[in-house]
Amino acid sequence: MRAHGVLAAVGLVGMSPALANDEVMKLTQDPNQQVLQTVDYANTRYSKLDQINGSNVNKLKVAWTFSTGVLRGHEGSPLVIGDVMYVHTPFPNIVYALDLNGDGKIIWKYEPKQDPNVIPVMCCDTVNRGLAYADGKIFLHQADTTLVALDAKTGKEAWKVVNGDPKKGETNTATVLPVKDKIIVGVSGGEYGARCHVTAYDMKTGKQAWRAYSMGPDEEMLIDPATTTELGKPVGKDSSLKTWQGDQWKTGGGCTWGWYSYDPQANLVYYGSGNPSTWNPKQRPGDNKWSMTIFARNPETGMAKWVYQMTPHDEWDYDGVNEMILADQPINGQDRKLLVHFDRNGFAYTLDRINGELLVAEKYDPAVNWATKVDMDKSSKTYGRPLVVSRYSTEQNGEDVNTKGICPAALGTKDQQPAAFSPKTGLFYVPTNHVCMDYEPFRVSYTPGQPYVGATLAMYPAPNSHGGMGNFIAWDARTGKIAWSNKELFSVWSGALATAGDIVFYGTLEGYLKAVDSKTGRELFKFKTPSGIIGNVMTYTHNGKQYVGVLSGVGGWAGIGLAAGLTDPSAGLGAVGGYAALANYTALGGQLTVFTLAD
Repeated sequence: MRAHGVLAAVGLVGMSPALANDEVMKLTQDPNQQVLQTVDYANTRYSKLDQINGSNVNKLKVAWTFSTGVLRGHEGSPLVIGDVMYVHTPFPNIVYALDLNGDGKIIWKYEPKQDPNVIPVMCCDTVNRGLAYADGKIFLHQADTTLVALDAKTGKEAWKVVNGDPKKGETNTATVLPVKDKIIVGVSGGEYGARCHVTAYDMKTGKQAWRAYSMGPDEEMLIDPATTTELGKPVGKDSSLKTWQGDQWKTGGGCTWGWYSYDPQANLVYYGSGNPSTWNPKQRPGDNKWSMTIFARNPETGMAKWVYQMTPHDEWDYDGVNEMILADQPINGQDRKLLVHFDRNGFAYTLDRINGELLVAEKYDPAVNWATKVDMDKSSKTYGRPLVVSRYSTEQNGEDVNTKGICPAALGTKDQQPAAFSPKTGLFYVPTNHVCMDYEPFRVSYTPGQPYVGATLAMYPAPNSHGGMGNFIAWDARTGKIAWSNKELFSVWSGALATAGDIVFYGTLEGYLKAVDSKTGRELFKFKTPSGIIGNVMTYTHNGKQYVGVLSGVGGWAGIGLAAGLTDPSAGLGAVGGYAALANYTALGGQLTVFTLAD
């Protein structure tokens, strides 16, 4: 989609790695392969393959399966480069190279040696969102924050570097993004008071090129007070420090464990930062910038061009890490280069990705109640801010008060499960949570490496609704309206895949792979896999035949009760009680299932 124009503009001849990663850009244009978790740099999760389409998808059958040998939550998806498929697992983060010419025979296996003490430090299951390919290497960011470059042919380590310290609560669950001659990586740890960052490493050597923190002094955030803007205005000197009390920014959170996208023409990388630490808002007065923020950064220097904070002074753990999808669409009759973001806070944002102008901000689940709206009046003092409803404000209600009926719950109207965009329909396809919560903050002290949460939660299906905990929706980002919505029994924790065959795939927590009509949402196919699906659906071709693959293995925040054997309803930051019924529908697993059309 986006990169077509990019390749035409810059050309592939004579580019050095310092100017563009031409190999990755070229491979993302080939729908027969998948080299990035996001499918393309624009994070559209759209495939141009159409051999499997609306008229024949009901004829899908299982072609082959592969057991990963690991339980817990399987997020992300396999990669396919040429005739080789690369499969990853949750902790201990095993990587398999499988021969597609040999019925999935294992070519090589890489199993890192990690300290199992990292497991209890990982907030919400031992998930990993997958591998990336560039420069003849497979890149793995392990749970213990070790970034490893593996030779794609042999599995041998080319280099590795440590990105964080699990003893301070810093871990990793995310994939990486190769951009130009660098690998862009984030870090987790907001529930442990980590001060989080985005870091770029040299693709050839693993040497650190730059690091940009989410909060703190301007020079450490790589923010220019005069040229970095929010909503068109310079952020000014000490834009972060002024919004924290004393040295609280040093344990401020703002973690970066979500998805990254890249616009080669604008030369900007986009991502979001997570919740401020602690979850008790009374302990951290101020807007707590730049947690809960969309960043647009130059990948060579790390310098921020613009920022936009969705949820100032977050009171509900509404991380802003969800993916930034890049699309070119008209707004009010004018063609715009858009960034579309489905935030945990329940609002879907459409921004101009070049200058950060806010164009649309609307609720993408009618249950959202913590704010009435986002103020879109440019002359207002609260322009761009959500207008908070006092009844659902954990800050206003105070410590040791249980604020009830907040929608959405802390896991958001959407969590990490990525949406997809189809240029054919102009719609975004969004897996959502239809879940609300009770939230009681309490005072907590910071100790390095120990939980720094400060809130007790209970989660449950949105009341006065269809009784389920999820919806799969189609969204028009130009108008901020739902085009269609399918009810689901549980949260849809699987990433969507849209295709040129006019279908959209997604998985369910019970374990169903589903295909629906991209225009109407009508269900066309479903198949029950061995375990709940929190992985992202992918597609590729081999020997001229299209295949669809998905990892099943229940877990993640929604499935943490099953994944970790927890029974206390308040455990898993409130998710165990909310998803207790899931145990009646699926069990632990770790399997790749690959489908193709019946002959």
